[in-house]
Amino acid sequence: MKSGDPELRSELDAALQARKELGPEYEPALVESFLEKVDQRMDRTLDRHVRRHLAEQRVNVARYERHPRHLPGFAERHGFGVVSLVLAVPLSAIGASTARTGGLIVAWLGIVAVNAVHALRNRPGAARRAESDWED
Repeated sequence: MKSGDPELRSELDAALQARKELGPEYEPALVESFLEKVDQRMDRTLDRHVRRHLAEQRVNVARYERHPRHLPGFAERHGFGVVSLVLAVPLSAIGASTARTGGLIVAWLGIVAVNAVHALRNRPGAARRAESDWED
């Protein structure tokens, strides 16, 4: 318990005073009553923190939709594709030399698949959906 919480401090003082007046036989009931009040206080505090966190997340999502924090530049948008095309040359050579046309086709299918997954993962709306999934 925080020493700066006057409500709980006064509840504890009242419970201790009641114990002195009523005697030890009422102690279990007094302790249970005090713990129930502490539990209610914790529930209210937790509820307030959860509501504040959800509100902050909603504000952040709304802010992102209106003003994206980061607009990717040319290098970020096309860098992966350029690198994969540069690597496509040796991959094509290796595929064609070891398995002829079939190896070349497999190499290019792999290059296309990797680029497709990268493009789908980096869509503008994909990040917002991932951030807000836990709210549902």
